[in-house]
Amino acid sequence: MADTVIAGGGIGGLATALSLARRGHRATVLERSDTFAEIGAGIQLGPNAFHALDRLGAGESVRERAVFIDELRFMDGTTGERVAAMELTGAYRERFGNPYAVVHRGDLYQPLLTACQELDGVELVTRASVRSYEQDAGGVTVRTADGRTYRGAALIGADGIRSTVRAALLGDGEPRVSGHTIYRSVIPIEKVPEELRWNTVTLWAGPKWHFVHYIIGGGRYLNLAVTRDDGATVPVAGRETERAHVLAQFPGIGTTARRLLELGEGWREWVLCDRDPVRTWTDRRVALVGDAAHPMLQYAAQGACQALEDAVVLGDLLDGTGADDVVQRLEKFNAVRRERAGRAQLIARRMGSELYHPAGEHARARNAMLSALTQGEMYDKVSWLHGDRDFTDSGPGGLRVG
Repeated sequence: MADTVIAGGGIGGLATALSLARRGHRATVLERSDTFAEIGAGIQLGPNAFHALDRLGAGESVRERAVFIDELRFMDGTTGERVAAMELTGAYRERFGNPYAVVHRGDLYQPLLTACQELDGVELVTRASVRSYEQDAGGVTVRTADGRTYRGAALIGADGIRSTVRAALLGDGEPRVSGHTIYRSVIPIEKVPEELRWNTVTLWAGPKWHFVHYIIGGGRYLNLAVTRDDGATVPVAGRETERAHVLAQFPGIGTTARRLLELGEGWREWVLCDRDPVRTWTDRRVALVGDAAHPMLQYAAQGACQALEDAVVLGDLLDGTGADDVVQRLEKFNAVRRERAGRAQLIARRMGSELYHPAGEHARARNAMLSALTQGEMYDKVSWLHGDRDFTDSGPGGLRVG
C-alpha cells in the first residue's frame, strides 16, 4: 500500500483515485475549486471508455445516464448530402464488446465522484491549488498555494492542459492554440422539432467549419457544438457569446443544419488548444495523466476516453506495490501509454484538417472516399481505439512519438 497525491479533481483525477483505491492504495485528491463538480456540455464515450469504466466499477452508473446512439453520421454541411454513416448497434457492439454513447459531462463525472466518496481510501480536498512539489528518495512533498503540505509516495498530475505539475516536470510552456473556435449550446429537447430528434451523433462538414449535435441527459437535451477554423490566436474558455454572432459565422450552412443551429441559445465559446505529443510524462515519483499528459483536440472524441484508460493502466501497474516500487512502475506507465495517447492526439488534429474542414475539390474527394467505405472497413479504421482492452495499442504500424 502506498499514499498517492493527485493534483486535480476532474475526470482524470477522480478516475485515477478510484483506480488506485480499488487496489488498496490511499489517494488524496487536491482540487483548486471550492467544490468537486464538472462543468461543460456533451461528451462522447467509445467502447474503450466503457471497458475502462467497467474496470473502475463505474460502468453501470454511467450507462444509466447515457444515451446509446444508433450511428455516427457524416453530412456535407453545405449541400445537405448524407455522405456516410457508421452503424453502432449489432455488429459494432458485437465486435467491440460495448456500446458507443453520449452523456453530459456531469453524467460521467458524478458516478466517478460518488464512487470515490464511498471509498475509505480516497480523501477529497477542495480549495487546494497545487503550487509546487519536491521529491526525495522516499516520496514527494506537495505544497498548495495557501501553504498546506501533503506527502505521498507519488504525485499524479491530473490538473489539465495548463497543468502546474507539467510545468514543473517538463517546462514546455503554454499549450498550442489551434486557431479553431468552438461555440456550444445545450437546449431542452422540447425546443427541437420531432423530425430533428435523431438518435445519432451527426456531423455537418463545411469549408473551414463543422457542426456536431446529439441528444444527452437521458434524452432531455440536445447538445450543439459548431466549430470554425478562424485563425484565433488567443485562448478563450467559456465566454458568453451572442446568438447573432454565432449564426453570422456560418453563412453557407445548409437548410437543415441551419434549422438546428438556430435553435441554440445561451451560447459560449472556446478557442481550442492542444499540445504536441511528448515521450516523457514522468520524473521519478511524479507522473502526468489525462490532459496534463496528452491534451488533444475534440475531433476524435477521445480526450476523456484516454484519461480513463490512463487511470486503469496506472492502477494495474501499481497494484500490489509499495513506496519503493513506484519509480519503476511509473516509468513503465510512461512507456506503455505514450505511443497510444500520442497517436490519438495526432489523429485528432488530422481529422480536423483533412475530414471536417476541407473545401472544393478536397471536400468532394473526402466525400467520395468516405462514401465508398463498407461498415467493416469503417470498423477496421477505429478498431485500434474502440476495441483495445489493455489500452496500449498505438494503431496500425505503431507510432514513434517525437
